[in-house]
Amino acid sequence: MEGGGYSHKDLFEAVTKRDANKVKEILKTKPDLEVKNAKGQTPLMAAIYNHDNEIAFLLLDAGASVNSQDDMLNSPFLYAGAEGNLDFVKKALKHGANFGIYNRFGGTALIPASEKGHLDIVKLLVNTPNFPKDHVNNLGWSALLEAVILGNGGKVHTEIVKALVEGGVDVNIKDKDGVSALQHAKAKNYSDMVKILESAGAK
Repeated sequence: MEGGGYSHKDLFEAVTKRDANKVKEILKTKPDLEVKNAKGQTPLMAAIYNHDNEIAFLLLDAGASVNSQDDMLNSPFLYAGAEGNLDFVKKALKHGANFGIYNRFGGTALIPASEKGHLDIVKLLVNTPNFPKDHVNNLGWSALLEAVILGNGGKVHTEIVKALVEGGVDVNIKDKDGVSALQHAKAKNYSDMVKILESAGAK
């Protein structure tokens, strides 16, 4: 048992039940916020999986790390970025988000955000100082390549390509087969993306 008679299990239970008042009560006892459950999740990671920013912010303000990875190699920062949780990502950037920690695909938060259509996250991260916007994951894809290859070519993904280009990404990074984002866009007949990429000097 920890101070105040609460156990780690009590904290995880309060997080799971979305009981913010109970979490506040437990936090007064200064519990270990980096303790992990059977899946390797910290209480903050569990709150992020639960899409519960109220509790996530309580834990964050109490000192929980946004970088602790679980058994899936997700961290609160990485997962929030991939899921489009803009409010949490903004706060995580002010609480020591580590840009050198990668997901199970060897990627940053920007790469899945680009694929999944989270335009606001993309705009935020690509313009964040020192963020590795040209990082290439284990599949050989940068955020730009992933937006073109796995995106649907519609308005949102076209805006994401535009945001990445305006954010200064390298438009000529090629995948493992030596194919560029522009070549992929042409092959998929994504004409609007092609125009944006060509205007940026893509080859």
